Amino acid sequence: MEAKQFQLGDVVQMKKPHPCGANEMQIIRMGMDIRIKCMKCMHSVMLPRTKFEKKLKKVLRSEAIAPDQDAE
Repeated sequence: MEAKQFQLGDVVQMKKPHPCGANEMQIIRMGMDIRIKCMKCMHSVMLPRTKFEKKLKKVLRSEAIAPDQDAE
């Protein structure tokens, strides 16, 4: 099974929605623990990395900087 790739600033979808009804969370801190923020109510939750990886469904939007195609 392939490990999911995620990084700081990514918007992710969790397996279960937040109690407010939203299913989109943004990663705002990474380390041994990962802090995610609900995109609807702005409530933040800190989870151990292993628990976060089990509850992560998919990465919706990545904040990875794409290489500039118009480089001069």
